[in-house]
Amino acid sequence: MSKQSDLKIKLFADGADLAGIKAMYAKPWIKGFTTNPTLMRKAGITEYKAFALEVLRAVPDRPVSFEVFADEFDEMEAQAMEINSWGPNVNVKIPVTNTKRQFAGPLIRRLSEAGVQLNITAVLTLDQVKGITEHLSAKTPAIISVFAGRIADTGTDPVPVMRQALAIMKAKPKAELLWASPRELLNIVQANEIGCHIITATNDILNKLSLLGKDHSDYSLETVQMFYKDASAAGYTIACA
Repeated sequence: MSKQSDLKIKLFADGADLAGIKAMYAKPWIKGFTTNPTLMRKAGITEYKAFALEVLRAVPDRPVSFEVFADEFDEMEAQAMEINSWGPNVNVKIPVTNTKRQFAGPLIRRLSEAGVQLNITAVLTLDQVKGITEHLSAKTPAIISVFAGRIADTGTDPVPVMRQALAIMKAKPKAELLWASPRELLNIVQANEIGCHIITATNDILNKLSLLGKDHSDYSLETVQMFYKDASAAGYTIACA
């Protein structure tokens, strides 16, 4: 990997800050957007639909994922249909299970067969990937978001898991694998190298893309210069005998 233009993976921006979303929309290499209730709460969003519609006005022509937040599947379904009505570029995020660990497969099947473009989220196991794939319509595009970063947080290498997920998902060619919760720029390179379709990342990670291919010797010098500049600016001294 030498530079950003070598990436084949689709880059999505993950967040709930409207100014940040608009800033990323100005970058043509950002191909879509994701958010979730946790990010929205942290951003101080109080009106879910009003915020979503504001985002869609700012992002009228690239995929945007909005998540249901009910825990009962009938309520999830009603919310999913409402969210789906907000725009043709909307992906409806459905959690792989509810809080009772009940698999959302039947709901996924009904929505996918109805033509709702889903983003199935909070996926961490290959059994979940298999179950989701089996329930998706072959005719409707969908995203399966595997939280590779959370897998890595448990001390497990997520790369083999993501490779196997891609193999499972070949049964539904319109389904795309999304590498979720990346922790560092390296994850974008890893996801790209294994053929993952999409990665969604926060703006702080996406803003590091200019570092791809940077000369390590130059980076070392810049680091030394930073330490020297900051020590000088702070006025630090050491009395030497």
